Amino acid sequence: MYILSIDLGKSKSVACVYEADNGNHEFIGIRTNRKEIHDLIVTKSPDRVVIEICSIAGWVGDVVRDLGIELQVANPNHEAWRWRHVKRKTDRDDALKLAKLSAMNQLPLVYLPEYKVRQWRSLIQYRQSLVSACTSVKNRIRSILAGQGLDLLPSGKAGWAKKSLKLLQDHACSLEETNMETLWRGELYEELQHLERLEQSLNRVECKLEAIAAGDKRVHLLRTAGGVGRRLAEMVVAVIDDPHRFRNGKQVGSYVGLTPRQFQSGSMNRQGRISSAGHRNLRSLLVEVSWAALRYNPWARQIYKRVLAGSPARKKIAIIAVARRLLIRCWAMLRDNRPWELKEPMPVQTSQV
Repeated sequence: MYILSIDLGKSKSVACVYEADNGNHEFIGIRTNRKEIHDLIVTKSPDRVVIEICSIAGWVGDVVRDLGIELQVANPNHEAWRWRHVKRKTDRDDALKLAKLSAMNQLPLVYLPEYKVRQWRSLIQYRQSLVSACTSVKNRIRSILAGQGLDLLPSGKAGWAKKSLKLLQDHACSLEETNMETLWRGELYEELQHLERLEQSLNRVECKLEAIAAGDKRVHLLRTAGGVGRRLAEMVVAVIDDPHRFRNGKQVGSYVGLTPRQFQSGSMNRQGRISSAGHRNLRSLLVEVSWAALRYNPWARQIYKRVLAGSPARKKIAIIAVARRLLIRCWAMLRDNRPWELKEPMPVQTSQV
């Protein structure tokens, strides 16, 4: 078997042509662009191409797939791939290590979705960044007011209603109109302008996401679950993509980092906090939706009360359990193409304390 492994760089990459039968190999330096990578693959005609997951891995993978060649995408964060206690680490060493681990079938792999799915994921992620940016601007506005000893805004969402924004605009003015004693009003003006632009961008992005979700049957399927809205449904569909790539629910929970760490040695077998690996935004959104689902979904309330066992100290453990099982149920719905079904109620354990 001939393996072509490529250590990708932003401008230059190093390729290793590796012969698995005898270990012979050669290195080739190329520029990181579609033409040179395409020409290299066509010239060498490998049986398999191996790359690391990175920001440019998507289009490189598309080139390989279009040529009908087997593709493997390595996870550089995996323990088997990490470089430790070595005196030298070069691009050639990385490329050769990729090829050797692939030849031994010991390469930690990750899933690389198709182009359209990657674009959808990117837009969802962009929406998250806009939401974070809006929150940062709002916090800065509150900080400006606090610095002046002004308590103008109510807490929560009410602080950003039209009435509150009008009050802020009355206190703001452009920097050209300020003096040394009123510079804070100019800062407030700039932040309000920034917030308005961000919210306009956020509205446009959400309109596009809603149009995409409206045409996807899988999103409508997941929304049959109580408490699951469009934002969570679209993110689950985009992140899981192909539900059949998971063998069981435990793999799905581990993929999003909702399974506990395990420490085992001899007779000792201890489970710690959740691994927090995988898709952070989906994990956070699952926990947020799980809290809301306690009001709308009897199934979620039953799980929460059973795991809580009457102990307030177990609230975080209980809500993580709800989030994990909600994700697994959503995965099963996608796998079987079946809407939400609540079977017979589960027994609820309550404490007498």
